[in-house]
Amino acid sequence: MQAATYHGREDIRVEDVEDGTVAPEQVRIDVEVCGICGSDLHEYAAGPIFVPEGDPHPVSGETAPIRMGHEYSGTVTEVGSAVEDLDQGDAVAVNPVLYCGACRQCRRGDYHICDSVGFLGLSGGDGGFAESAVIDAEHAVPLGDDVPVEHGALVEPLAVGLHAVRRSGLQAGDAVAVFGSGPIGLAVIQCARAAGAGTIYVSEPRDARRERASDCGADELVDPSSTDAVEHIVVATGGGVDVAFEVAGVEASFNAAIESTAPGGRTTIVSIWEETVNTHPNDLVLAERTLTGTLAYLGGPRADEEYGMVIEMLGDGRLDPDPFITGRIGLEEIVEDGFEQLLDPGSDHVKILVKPN
Repeated sequence: MQAATYHGREDIRVEDVEDGTVAPEQVRIDVEVCGICGSDLHEYAAGPIFVPEGDPHPVSGETAPIRMGHEYSGTVTEVGSAVEDLDQGDAVAVNPVLYCGACRQCRRGDYHICDSVGFLGLSGGDGGFAESAVIDAEHAVPLGDDVPVEHGALVEPLAVGLHAVRRSGLQAGDAVAVFGSGPIGLAVIQCARAAGAGTIYVSEPRDARRERASDCGADELVDPSSTDAVEHIVVATGGGVDVAFEVAGVEASFNAAIESTAPGGRTTIVSIWEETVNTHPNDLVLAERTLTGTLAYLGGPRADEEYGMVIEMLGDGRLDPDPFITGRIGLEEIVEDGFEQLLDPGSDHVKILVKPN
């Protein structure tokens, strides 16, 4: 079968791979769609980061080249003999978190920050840029009858946004600032709105992405290329927001997110970084601000917890993935019409979905 494999920086190839066999605790999925994630773009442009190179990943046992794609959904077509809660024909979203099960974080249930954390499609295993995938059944979360299979591929980025909002301590009515409205920024906006946020301010330099932020529930939009976002937000709120989210991954937005909060405010850093940043600790210390990191979403045996929350909210309309989707392409087009388009600073694309079948 055909799959997109990562061989190194700027080297992704669509090629023939072996169609794996299904072990007793595994299932085979025919992939409906797989989204290109910002993490995939980091690997392509500046990696390897999560992709193991040299030493095999301690959980997957694999090293590059690996099959890419971790935001995917599909239909179960084969069920291992020991699997009891999935059937052929079930539509599922894939929670790709890999974990060791033995470290201190895993023992307390925080599998997503395992000492050896990895992700299907980034750290080994069968990724979703392929016609089919064989995965452990615990990674397959049923979508039910109310969520289209295509939307299942958006459960992963929405779960990132949900986990970030839960980590932030956001309370109903809190004023919120979001710096960056790419796919994860849009997910944060929607999840913050669903959590009862008050006014949501969004700082984003790209016109098309600001428009999509409005579609996702943002109240005030700021173009930081022409307006001082921090000054605008502090003046508009009478002193700063309660909660800020950094989702752009650049030094300017890192510092602006902190500075946009009121004394005692909280900033959650969602981005994955390619380089270090410079910041002044007094911006935190003198105003007793809090800085929090967030990674992914709950995984392991808890794979259906935050995934289940997102699926429920998709089903009842509290979350809407349609504003994210700006393109659908075939597997053979993944580099030129997918990765290269999303890395083009002049592009209006936000989320491109790859349909392998």
